[in-house]
Amino acid sequence: MSIARVRTTPLPGVGVQYDLTTREQRHLSVIAHRDGSRSLNVYRSDDPDACSQAFRLTAEESAALVDALTPAHHNPGLLHTTDLGLVAERLPVDGTSYWNGRLLGETRMRTETGASIVAVLRRTGAVPSPAPDFRLAGGDTLIVIGTREGVDAAAAILGRE
Repeated sequence: MSIARVRTTPLPGVGVQYDLTTREQRHLSVIAHRDGSRSLNVYRSDDPDACSQAFRLTAEESAALVDALTPAHHNPGLLHTTDLGLVAERLPVDGTSYWNGRLLGETRMRTETGASIVAVLRRTGAVPSPAPDFRLAGGDTLIVIGTREGVDAAAAILGRE
């Protein structure tokens, strides 16, 4: 099995273009526009430089397409699985959560599950490598990395009533 190769080209003022040639020698590209939308382009088989179809997708449509193409599409929070057996997943903190307003260290997440919280996404931005004294808030999304079992255990801790 060959490894898919993607060529990345910055498009100043537009975004980034990702080009892929399939094993059947078909040329596809995705342009990630700065506004969050995407253009999916399919090129002619007889002329890989001539675009035969182009689709403009909103950010939501792009996310739905990624979800449909991902083997674990039944789990929209799953970010990536590696050959090492690790997964990274987005785990939300609900506004009515037991953890809303509590310190991250109180979860004892790493100690209890072996999973690591590598970032917290908040409306105001991302907080990479949050310290144990970081105060959680409703609406936060925790980026958790660990084994499948560890991440599932972390989700159970966050789901505590």
